[in-house]
Amino acid sequence: MSLSTLPDLSLSEWAVLALIAERPRHGFAIAKELASNAEIGQIFTVPRPVVYRALARLEQDDLIYPVGTEPGDRGPARTRMAATEMGRAAVDRWLLTPVAHVRDLRTQLLLQFRLLDRLGRDLAPLAVVQLEQLSPIVDALRGQADAAIGFAALLARWRYEWAQAAARLLEGVAAGATPPELE
Repeated sequence: MSLSTLPDLSLSEWAVLALIAERPRHGFAIAKELASNAEIGQIFTVPRPVVYRALARLEQDDLIYPVGTEPGDRGPARTRMAATEMGRAAVDRWLLTPVAHVRDLRTQLLLQFRLLDRLGRDLAPLAVVQLEQLSPIVDALRGQADAAIGFAALLARWRYEWAQAAARLLEGVAAGATPPELE
């Protein structure tokens, strides 16, 4: 894999890699951050077994490596993992890569925004490229909504309105608005 291409990872694997790129940590700590009641888990939940599978895959792909162990509370020692240079570079590129499908705005894009925010990075560059990706989709959905009949019209209108709402929010983020100003 070259430094200019993104690895072919699942969203769960990206979430795990991004958390490790923030700082070295072990699988149990990552699973806690991706639990449904945690900050990141409220956006995208990853069950503990999936976290450990992701760790194995990321290590196999040379995106992370072990940096030491620490004692477990009631179990075996926990291996802390850190991101390799290639892993950190991949996360940096992924965090600025727009999602391809409207359906992924709710999970992947929000996850990317939250991770960028945790790093203290500007959200506007991702919002701008996401708007560029989304604009022709919104236009196509408008055409579908205008042309459809019956239930297909309802479905097309739903998709169009949802995508249009996402575009409005992205316009605010691209303009530098902070969350209270988006209202």
